[in-house]
Amino acid sequence: MRAMLLSEPGPIDRDRLELVELPDPEPGPGQVRIRVHACGVCHTDLHEVEGDLALKKRPVVPGHQIVGVVDAVGDGASGALLGQRVGLPWQHASCLACRHCQGDRENLCAEGQFTGWHVDGGYAEYTLAPAAFVHPLPEAFADLAATPLLCGGVIGYRALRLSEIAPGGRLGLYGFGNSAHVAIQVARHWGCEVFVFTRSAAHRAHATELGAAWTGRAEEDPGARLDASIIFAPAGGLVPEALRVLDVGGTLALAGIHMSPLPEMDYELIYGERTVRSVANATRRDARELLALAAEIPIQTTVETFPLEAANTALRKLKASEIRGGAALEIVRA
Repeated sequence: MRAMLLSEPGPIDRDRLELVELPDPEPGPGQVRIRVHACGVCHTDLHEVEGDLALKKRPVVPGHQIVGVVDAVGDGASGALLGQRVGLPWQHASCLACRHCQGDRENLCAEGQFTGWHVDGGYAEYTLAPAAFVHPLPEAFADLAATPLLCGGVIGYRALRLSEIAPGGRLGLYGFGNSAHVAIQVARHWGCEVFVFTRSAAHRAHATELGAAWTGRAEEDPGARLDASIIFAPAGGLVPEALRVLDVGGTLALAGIHMSPLPEMDYELIYGERTVRSVANATRRDARELLALAAEIPIQTTVETFPLEAANTALRKLKASEIRGGAALEIVRA
């Protein structure tokens, strides 16, 4: 199979991923093999490629917003999955036995593994996954359109839940890329008034198209106190800016797996029972609920498409905030 392989992390100003040929993988016990049709390109991939996240496997095939069809199953995996179109998100596996897993919080499992980080991911023609961690996809979504739901979408959904935003509340979103362009549609479905903070004029225009009540930069005054906010951008300096306009009793959720250091700030910014909390990955429950909700709304995803061999280009455009919505690799078997 063809795959884009990362061996040496570093700045993406030069190509870090190499197009290689690898043996087609064979599923082991409890696993399925997915013939990949499309794979989203995520900021987490960029953090891996540039070395912000230390690799758990090296070399590794990145990619964790995977859409494809199950074409082989290992011992113990249900044959009913054969031929099904499925999605594979960031959470690849967990022990399924610890107190976190038993409490539907497998995202916190100490033995958790993540797609494209601990194991080879979807920047390839085939990938393997535990059958228990793949998700059937709604027919309403074409392959490429489904990719943003599998990481950006599900993380955005979990961030909404952990922000404790109530229907009809005032919600702030900081950064407006893949996750936020899905989260705003869920929030608007819940009747929330959404305020979007981003430096990009193009992203502000996109947010307005999707129903934002106000858009501007983080240092600007939105003209209202917010009940909850989510920071999607990996910039610690946004935390005091977000707290500045968060109402008392509000929650600020930090949705990134990586963030630059948080600056020192006055206690007054958090006083008034404001909460700051991280969002760590997502659960299978989050994925199931988001996929069902996406079909119900229905969520309209925006995806810029690249061929497999252009993964480096897609990552550079992502870093430069030149992607409107999500980016995805369209993978055609040679």
